[in-house]
Amino acid sequence: MARQPQDLLHLLTRAERLAARRIQSVLDAFGCSVDAWRVLDLLSGDEGRNMTSLAEDAALPAPTLTKIVDQLVDQNLVFRRVDPADRRRVLAQLTPRGLRRRRELSRAVRAEWGPSSPGLTEDEEDQLLPLLGRLSGALAGGDCGVGGGSGGGGEGVTTTAAGNPVGRAR
Repeated sequence: MARQPQDLLHLLTRAERLAARRIQSVLDAFGCSVDAWRVLDLLSGDEGRNMTSLAEDAALPAPTLTKIVDQLVDQNLVFRRVDPADRRRVLAQLTPRGLRRRRELSRAVRAEWGPSSPGLTEDEEDQLLPLLGRLSGALAGGDCGVGGGSGGGGEGVTTTAAGNPVGRAR
């Protein structure tokens, strides 16, 4: 029986929305949105990130990301600086306070989430993550043939602290 693309889309969308709702219930105690939490997590590296890369990894439109980064700057969780490799770019980076907040949020989310994804064993999660990474890579590469071919190794898996992301200077 042939699988229908809408079935996969429906299941992925439902899982993402339910997971986001569960995580948001934890983040509400900190006055943080899921999108802001994702941005803080993506900025956890030492080198800073440019806005284009950050928007792509956070799956946010550029104007929305800029608004979130502006709010994080206002809360002294993020700062902007000129990219030393390309002075036309601005990098966003966590402040020491931002690093502490990211750790605090991550601990709270992990405590709610548990040792592995809800409803999955650790082995099942270990199988699911590479599959989702391969699917993401295939879709990002324009290969919409989800069921069969070269999906492209683990590309598309968002990793924290990778890349060069960020925003406008102040």
